[in-house]
Amino acid sequence: MPGSMPESASGSVSGSAPESAPGETSVFDLSDKSLHQCIGCWTCWLKTPGRCAFKDLNEFYEGYLSADRVTFYVLVSQGFVTSNMKALIDRMIPFVLPSISWATGESLHEPRYTRYPEVDVFYQGDFLPDEEEAFIAYWKRTLLMMFAPRVFVQRFQKEDVP
Repeated sequence: MPGSMPESASGSVSGSAPESAPGETSVFDLSDKSLHQCIGCWTCWLKTPGRCAFKDLNEFYEGYLSADRVTFYVLVSQGFVTSNMKALIDRMIPFVLPSISWATGESLHEPRYTRYPEVDVFYQGDFLPDEEEAFIAYWKRTLLMMFAPRVFVQRFQKEDVP
């Protein structure tokens, strides 16, 4: 379909690292991966701080944390993210500390790192009434809790591709 994301782009993440040449990106494509779900073992907080017990996201963790900006290209599945993308989002929890702060008037984990990337989310798919608004709010809220200094969420359009 013209203007649609290629199937291989579903669930891909790209980032531009500060030390890389302008415009250089690396891609972490979820469409060819089967990720472990978070099992709530707390290893990422207590035994190996900042690192998940499962090693299938090590490349993503390093790329995400070293990037100035991260771009997610996602397909919508039944009004929400795909199961692989949800696993990745859940397993971003090592980016924060287990301790909770009330400094902003609400409970938030404290940041583990001093710097986090800006995040863009481009999505494609169908929604029932009011689902799209909830989908956008989910991404913004989740990335706020991961201390992204700027979050941009938008439906994917053909003109978004350089």
